[in-house]
Amino acid sequence: MLDQLIKDLFPLPESVGGKLFSSFERIELKRGEYLIKEADYSSCLFVIDSGLIRQYAWSKKGEFTQWIGTANHFVTDLASFIFDTPSKWNFQCLSDCIVYRLSKSDYRRMESEIMEWNAFEKTFLAKCFGVMEQRISDFICLTAEERYLQYFEQHKSLFHQVPLQYIASVLGMSPETLSRIRAKINS
Repeated sequence: MLDQLIKDLFPLPESVGGKLFSSFERIELKRGEYLIKEADYSSCLFVIDSGLIRQYAWSKKGEFTQWIGTANHFVTDLASFIFDTPSKWNFQCLSDCIVYRLSKSDYRRMESEIMEWNAFEKTFLAKCFGVMEQRISDFICLTAEERYLQYFEQHKSLFHQVPLQYIASVLGMSPETLSRIRAKINS
């Protein structure tokens, strides 16, 4: 599965793909365990094979969930990973998880060993920024109900797997607002 995900993101020659895939380490995590904690340095890039991982932080208003990762998603605090700064985020397993881990040193080693690495990295970072831009656009342009409908269409299974308060937070609304929207749609 890991090899297919990376091939989908950026087609690599078979010999290059094998070298890259062999650098990832498979690890199993239990529900409640953390991949990264706030103030730690993100020294690994993860790919979710199975399970759910929540990215969250604290503000003056309390805890908020930025993102919920599912299978086939990359996970890291990108700013921390790239710029060696303390993480602003917590990444916690919401279920038992299997992830593949690539250390920062192996990530850096790829630059010198894989000729196509710079193109791969550029595509990966562009995809990350594209997702971020879309999320910002959605918050600016869509109503709360439109954001809910879009998220529900894209992530139906999450609504049966995670507390709705996390989904409300991802959507930038209170749990009460989410409940009102759901009641309106279901009536």
